[in-house]
Amino acid sequence: MLDHPLAAAELSVLRAKETAPNEFRAALRRLAVFLFVEAARTWETRDVKRQSPLQEFSGSEMARPLALVPILRAGLGLQEGMMPLVPDASTGHIGLYRDPTTLRPVKYFCRLPENLADTQVLVLDPMLATGQSAAEAVSMVKEAGATRVQFICVLACPPGLAEMQRAHPDVPIITAAIDPILNDHGYIVPGLGDAGDRYFGTR
Repeated sequence: MLDHPLAAAELSVLRAKETAPNEFRAALRRLAVFLFVEAARTWETRDVKRQSPLQEFSGSEMARPLALVPILRAGLGLQEGMMPLVPDASTGHIGLYRDPTTLRPVKYFCRLPENLADTQVLVLDPMLATGQSAAEAVSMVKEAGATRVQFICVLACPPGLAEMQRAHPDVPIITAAIDPILNDHGYIVPGLGDAGDRYFGTR
C-alpha cells in the first residue's frame, strides 16, 4: 500500500462528496503519478553509456517496454495521469461492465498492444471491489502473452484483494488505501462513489 502524505491528501480530495468533476479529474491524475512511481520501484534497468557536458558517465534506462491497460472507463483517469511520465508507453483498453445482479464482469471490448511477453504491463482501475473485473482483465492480458503484470488501483478492500490473490497470486497490487467493507451493491465503503461517473461528470 502506498504510504505518502501527498498521496493521502489527494485521496481525501477524491473521497469528498463536494469535490467537483474538474477537481476530481485533477486529483486522480496527480495521485496516478504517485502510484506509478511506487509500481516502478521493482522494474529492471540496464546500464547505458552517456555523455554529460563534461565527460562520459554510466547511466540507466528501462530494460523493457511499458504498456498501460486501463479498464474502461474509470481506468482512463489513471492512464491519463501516467502518460506524461512515459510518453513512449503503449496503451491497451479493456471494456468490462459489472452485471448488476450477479456482480460478475461482462466483456464488451478488448484491444491490446502486441508483443506483451517482453513488456511491463500495468492494468489500471481505480477500484478493486469484488476483484472479479480486475481478475478478468489480468487474465486477458496474460492470455495475450503478458508475463510481467502489476495491478494499480486507488482503493482496494479485503474481498477484492482476496479474489486477486486467489486468481493471480503472482500479480503485485499497488493501491493508495484499503477500505474495510463492500456494501450490498458491491461498492467499497467508505470509498469514493462511482469513480467513472465522478471523473466524467455523469453522476
